[in-house]
Amino acid sequence: QVQLVESGGGLVQAGGSLRLSCAASGRTFRWYAMGWFRQAPGKEREFVAAISWSGGNTYYAHSVKGRFTISRDNAKNTEYLQMDSLDPEDTAVYYCAGRSFYTGSPDYAGAGEYNYWGQGTQVTVSS
Repeated sequence: QVQLVESGGGLVQAGGSLRLSCAASGRTFRWYAMGWFRQAPGKEREFVAAISWSGGNTYYAHSVKGRFTISRDNAKNTEYLQMDSLDPEDTAVYYCAGRSFYTGSPDYAGAGEYNYWGQGTQVTVSS
């Protein structure tokens, strides 16, 4: 059984930083894509960032571009989300996601693209 486990969430003041990690355990295979999504209270889950298998291609939501950085360590089956200049609007539960199958037409920002999800970690940014 494959599990994605997030860590690194917490409470931070506006302007601060947090680094989220997502470790994959269980059966190991190639993660063709990994991503981060978030869901704030009363809102739909939204795309935050994604990264290709090689790490050579990264994708960001407009709202976080320039402030967040996604990366991955394939040897450790782990992805990261470095979040800087945090704003209260970033408060949400953050979910990591992984795609274990190849597709010729990837949609990195689409939640339906991913077949594995973590349980989420809370990020709260105070003003």
